[in-house]
Amino acid sequence: MKRIRTVIIGAGGFARELAWLLRDLNGSSPDPQFDLLGFVVSDTSAMGCRDSTRELLGDFSWIEQHRHEVDAFALGIGSPQARVAIGHELCQCFPEISWPALIHPSARMDLASSQIGKGAIVCAGVVGTVNLEIGDFAVVNLSCTLGHESRIAAGSVLNPSVNVSGGVEIGNGVLVGTGAQILQYLQIGDHAVIGAGAVVTCDVPAGTTVVGIPAKPIIK
Repeated sequence: MKRIRTVIIGAGGFARELAWLLRDLNGSSPDPQFDLLGFVVSDTSAMGCRDSTRELLGDFSWIEQHRHEVDAFALGIGSPQARVAIGHELCQCFPEISWPALIHPSARMDLASSQIGKGAIVCAGVVGTVNLEIGDFAVVNLSCTLGHESRIAAGSVLNPSVNVSGGVEIGNGVLVGTGAQILQYLQIGDHAVIGAGAVVTCDVPAGTTVVGIPAKPIIK
């Protein structure tokens, strides 16, 4: 089997976790799928002291110079807005390079009844049930749960240990904080933010930040 020559976009903490996910995918298969070439960032001058530089290949100009050596991208950025913007930019610039959905081998969900978009990431310990929709470039982080018919639209990020009940619809570019809970059949509007540990008991309008138990909008 041909190895998929893969570049991770980003070089921070989530990018390093994504490299681990790729290693675990390889370790769970008798024929390893992914050959990680390294990390690429949009601007090397913005690299912080805690960022991984050992396998930093360069900025996006490196991709242009080596585009025929790259089969796939993986988006190792945790910001919903940045995931959508950079994902779309690279899709336009490098349409021949694929964005495989990456699902950790420990994750459990009914893939036969579910739809997983390009560049979506499902991390270790996630448990989903049936008829799920996870949009392009969305992230379901460590140990989240997804109830039946949950919909997570493009670029949305669920941080670790989020519990999404059945029938919930999460819009585009939503950020859901660690440990938040969203009750059944609610709708979360585009670009909303759900605070860590919040319990969402009613619909959240687009662009709104809610926190607390029960979750209420922040009044600016």
